[in-house]
Amino acid sequence: MCPITVRPLAPADWKLCRELRLAALRDAPEAFGSTLAREESLTEEQWRRRLEGRSQFLAEEDGEPCGLAGVVPAGTGAAELVSVWVRPGTRGRGAADLLLRAALHWADEHGVTEVRLTVAAGNVTAERLYARHGFRRAATGERADEFVMVRTVPTAGPAG
Repeated sequence: MCPITVRPLAPADWKLCRELRLAALRDAPEAFGSTLAREESLTEEQWRRRLEGRSQFLAEEDGEPCGLAGVVPAGTGAAELVSVWVRPGTRGRGAADLLLRAALHWADEHGVTEVRLTVAAGNVTAERLYARHGFRRAATGERADEFVMVRTVPTAGPAG
């Protein structure tokens, strides 16, 4: 078994991003804030713009795509973690942890002190994953069947 690796996606990788995003929506439609029909209707230009407006990470196992995670800027010092998904055959082997580490490293390097995400109620596996990376429940979501988790990194105080 080859190790799982993670790399950032560029706008030129739009087809690969689309392929995995659609696979994620087929696998777990309740876990995302979009629908398969909506995402299937997006054009190449829309996929490219999506990748320009976020940092999207791809997990690969033996050269095969197996997971995604994205970080979308959400104002000064804030970002949202989105589109986290690992294909069923790869789950439980650390791909999600690697994706989160890459996404959170990007956030830290870009001065993001608060990362938020939304979790479907009852998704205990996802909640445990996020808790391992410093996220805590913060609020109910926009829908009754979800909740928000937040990871806050303290900012450096004045030198004294």
